Amino acid sequence: MPARYRITAYFCSMQKRVIIIKLGSAVISGKNGQISRSIIKKVAAEIAGLSVKYHVVLVSSGAVVSGKPYIHHYKGTLTERKAAAAIGNPLLIRLYQQYFAHYQIPVAQALCERHHFSNRSQFLQLKETFQTFWDNGILPVVNENDLVSNVELKFSDNDELATLLAIAFEAETLFICTSVGGFMNDRQEIIPVIDKIDRTVMAFVKKDKSSLGLGGMLSKLTFTRLAVSLGIKVIICGLKATSPFKVALDGKTGTTFLPQSSNLKARQKWLASGSITIGTIMVDKGAAKALNQRKSLLTIGIKKVQGRFTINEIVQLMNEENEIIGVAQVKLPASDIIDNITTKNVIAAHADNIVIF
Repeated sequence: MPARYRITAYFCSMQKRVIIIKLGSAVISGKNGQISRSIIKKVAAEIAGLSVKYHVVLVSSGAVVSGKPYIHHYKGTLTERKAAAAIGNPLLIRLYQQYFAHYQIPVAQALCERHHFSNRSQFLQLKETFQTFWDNGILPVVNENDLVSNVELKFSDNDELATLLAIAFEAETLFICTSVGGFMNDRQEIIPVIDKIDRTVMAFVKKDKSSLGLGGMLSKLTFTRLAVSLGIKVIICGLKATSPFKVALDGKTGTTFLPQSSNLKARQKWLASGSITIGTIMVDKGAAKALNQRKSLLTIGIKKVQGRFTINEIVQLMNEENEIIGVAQVKLPASDIIDNITTKNVIAAHADNIVIF
């Protein structure tokens, strides 16, 4: 890092806000399907500049893409993906180290798993570790720990991981980079600003995904909705511009999703960031209305229970339209909720342990 970057960064350390940047496999890959060095070079140059003003977390896919050429007759099975990720992670991190070294920015590899968010003590340790990275001018490059992640407990994709990190660190902005360059309407035009993710916006979503990545626009919009509901600005953009993050921050490219005001306490934000669960509760219309009024969830308002969760675990709350409306830390295990689904005045989750998006 040039001297002027180091000096400015030192004196501004305590005032820095957080930016999370998520790069998918498709957006950092060239036409040959392999990671593009020119794109990594561009990303490194701009993050070096952003690091003067912001604490940055880079969430990068690409490990499987980097590692799969080493797997003979690769077919994309779960075991092959795990093996490819194990091979590709060090290759990918070495590439980032090479280009960030030009700016004297050390790079740390941070492989995360679900329990780092759902267990509060581990969650707080994670935050402390990242703060140590930033205090020492180190850039954390994050990916899922695919080798050991249980298939039932995996992140749905890195859009989810990036969103949970944004919530964890109360980020100012979450960048989700995509090869299409933004969120498009039905005429394939990028919408510059979206202030509310409503049914009209959802109707524009094509339920597909890129050939390289696991996530599609539906995934991006789902987690964008969570982030903006908790006060985080989300920008979906591409990397084609000379300074893609700067021009996107200026509103000149991509789609900016405006944040909503949020008065949630730190623990409630942890509940939201711990929404990676193996359980789901579907509530009826009456219960959904009560939850919006900050009331507790009663078993009689529950229509369906999925998953084998136990006491104090965090579950997703869904309405009858199969939309995720929030999360809750339950007072009862799944079996007891099912047994009491027609019983009045039994609390499944207390209002203090419920976050509605």
